Amino acid sequence: MTNRPPSMPVRADRLRSMSQTPDSAVRTYIEQHRAAFLDDLTAWLRIPSVSAQPDHAPDVRHSADWLAAKLKETGFPTAEVWQTPGAPAVFAEWPSDDPGAPTVLVYGHHDVQPAAREDGWDSDPFEPVVRGNRLYARGAADDKGQVFFHTLGVRAHLAATGRSTPAVHLKLLIEGEEESGSPHFRALVEEQAERLAADTVIVSDTGMWSEDTPTVCTGMRGLAECEIRLYGPDQDIHSGSFGGAVPNPATAAARLVAALHDEHGRVAVPGFYDGVVELTDRERELFAELPFDEERWLRTARSHAAHGEAGHTTLERIWARPTAEVNGIGGGYQGAGSKTIIPATALVKLSFRLVAGQDPGHIERAVRAWAAGQVPAGIRCEIDFGSATRPCLTPLDHPALQSVVRAMGRAFQAPVRFTREGGSGPAADLQEVLGAPVLFLGISVPSDGWHAPNEKVELDLLLKGVETSAYLWGDLAANWRPAS
Repeated sequence: MTNRPPSMPVRADRLRSMSQTPDSAVRTYIEQHRAAFLDDLTAWLRIPSVSAQPDHAPDVRHSADWLAAKLKETGFPTAEVWQTPGAPAVFAEWPSDDPGAPTVLVYGHHDVQPAAREDGWDSDPFEPVVRGNRLYARGAADDKGQVFFHTLGVRAHLAATGRSTPAVHLKLLIEGEEESGSPHFRALVEEQAERLAADTVIVSDTGMWSEDTPTVCTGMRGLAECEIRLYGPDQDIHSGSFGGAVPNPATAAARLVAALHDEHGRVAVPGFYDGVVELTDRERELFAELPFDEERWLRTARSHAAHGEAGHTTLERIWARPTAEVNGIGGGYQGAGSKTIIPATALVKLSFRLVAGQDPGHIERAVRAWAAGQVPAGIRCEIDFGSATRPCLTPLDHPALQSVVRAMGRAFQAPVRFTREGGSGPAADLQEVLGAPVLFLGISVPSDGWHAPNEKVELDLLLKGVETSAYLWGDLAANWRPAS
């Protein structure tokens, strides 16, 4: 939990005022400051902060410096650039004048994917352009736009409530290496854990189901990856002279892959499902409420049939069930024609998406034991696991999650549905190191084209993100008083 002064009683009328931010006042403030907000965002988007390309390291630093200065201008009394062995992160803090208020940490990232006009962009990816009601630029949705809406959101919150400080202790951590795999992020969080201490984490690096179906994500799967190398003969040997008499590592690789799942699509590694938090009936009902078109989804997936663990829908499979996938398999001769050999080596690459209740260390031990039992005598097996990402899940009844839902519902004036994220990210590191639940607040939609040419953000949705942020801080303060 956070380190804060001893809790002080807060009057009921003040709590009500925190959550009852006048909607008209918020919307009026946003409209009055819309042009300046978009001018600032456009200036930030012009900085090509591509963390994956060493030539852009000065630009990533420029991006961090720009954001820190803008946060100071917004009103954050603390805004710092934190160095890492790679790209810098930005930390900002704005304490509330209510010592008993919750502490909230907002996470996002200021680095972006590589982009060039010749990739298929209709305009320069780092020269933002508005066409219709859309802002096109690299980073418009992923993630500068979704980070930046908090700057106008907190100012609208203050203006509408007459406060001089936010209703919560507000912190921001904006990473500079997310698009490069966050190689130094966990170490940074561990090093700065005391200053990052929070009661909850809001991740603004996500999206919604669609423009007319606002949603809140409640969980993200974890990830474990491994490479399995199989060694047989000391060199490639003649399949006529030795075939059928010595073990073939390519055959062993194929058998290993074939044994990964049973006939029902379940992962056949003993112990793989230990600890899995199963979906509740209510969660399954909520998933089923979403307007999911499987045929359309298959077209997006460039696939021709749905497949997976029996007894679960497609959404349940990609959001709430663990998986094992073969990412690569090879061995032996791959060239034109034939080469009748028994190859000396073979290779299998596997990845495992993990759900709440699964421990990456346990998965690694289980996979090692399983693989050892599958490999015949005469084949040597070596397995290397990379760094793992833990899953994260926030219960539907968590008061902070309910505040996000209410704030988004006020902004969108529509029912808010629930999703999860099938992918993995650094949010789980924040949950594990800080011991705080992770919530997701994003307004991006699938058509925004993350990592693709012509990335854009819908301006109406971006301003709904501003509005949600403006309502959220008061709602949290009024409805959640976590223990010190």
